[in-house]
Amino acid sequence: MIEFFNTILYPIKLGEAWVMYAWHWLFDLIGLPTGWAWALSIVGLTVVVRVLLIPLFVRQIHSSRKMQLIQPEMQKIQKKYKGKRDPESQKAQQAEIMDLYRRTGTNPFSSCLPILLQSPFFFALFQLLNNLKSIAEGNIKGGGSPVGPITKAVALSIEDSRIFGSRLSDAFLTSPGTSTKILAAVLIAAMSVTTFTTQHQLMRKNMPASALDNPFAKQQKVLLYLMPIFFAISGVNFPVGVLIYWTTTNLWTMGQQFYVIRNMPAPGSLAYQAMEERDRRKGRATKHVTVPGLEAQLAEEAEALKSGQRQQPKSKKRAKGGGAPKAGPTVGTPPETGSKPAQGDKQPGTNGPQPGRKKKPKTKKPSSAQERG
Repeated sequence: MIEFFNTILYPIKLGEAWVMYAWHWLFDLIGLPTGWAWALSIVGLTVVVRVLLIPLFVRQIHSSRKMQLIQPEMQKIQKKYKGKRDPESQKAQQAEIMDLYRRTGTNPFSSCLPILLQSPFFFALFQLLNNLKSIAEGNIKGGGSPVGPITKAVALSIEDSRIFGSRLSDAFLTSPGTSTKILAAVLIAAMSVTTFTTQHQLMRKNMPASALDNPFAKQQKVLLYLMPIFFAISGVNFPVGVLIYWTTTNLWTMGQQFYVIRNMPAPGSLAYQAMEERDRRKGRATKHVTVPGLEAQLAEEAEALKSGQRQQPKSKKRAKGGGAPKAGPTVGTPPETGSKPAQGDKQPGTNGPQPGRKKKPKTKKPSSAQERG
């Protein structure tokens, strides 16, 4: 299994070796010391890798924004099947969620793609730097086979090169020197701080309030505190060269995230409201993000709601009175001929009944004496 893994990583490791060698040649050309030339070549390798991943990062941003937009529809589906644990309901819920992804063109796994693609580069660099000692000693069984331009002589050069008194192949746990432990501790702290800052800014500014209660947001809250702990535990085993790569890529991610939060924020987030306010002050329209499949569904729901409001049920008063009351005669004008004002209506300014209306005399029932007469 390990041999298969090494076989897959070898082309990446070979490419990284050539990129590092090219950067070292450039820095050596301008007269930098060997140690700093190799350290900066790792930084240059990081920049090359992250530039190559920019198209995937842009795709990740668009996918993340779409996922934020479909969260209300996702919550409707989850609410619909809340408490239903039977297999049929679970299957129906999953089918509706997959249909929502299909209609809106979203993929929940696309946001993980850049991280997954960075992993082989990281492991390949770890192997390359970790095997420098074996390459310099010619220990083939210990992974000391030359990798492209990293021959035995070049490996010896990297092994002997130092920055701040620490070799690039030394690690916190394996090096007895104090300088290596201090440098490794500083790099691990920088990795932890940059990761925490990036995640904290993402959750505080670039997530809408409606998305803070979903499982993804809860997972991000857990990672916010777990990742620095993970770096502190695992970082002590990594060579200084790997820590330089990791710190550089974290700094790149943090700067990239700040740019996205300011210029491509998630709809409904605090950063999006701030962008709308900036556009309002500058007198320009904010470009809103839409999801075609979701927009069509929302338009259909709005039309159905609108048509349902056209036929409103009558209230109880209207149903009992036969509709709205008719308007009475205008003040100061006699009623129209043949019109029958409602009983009890009076002409303004008079205490008697309205003109034109005769009071019907009351009929008295004749007494028994009158009947006999």
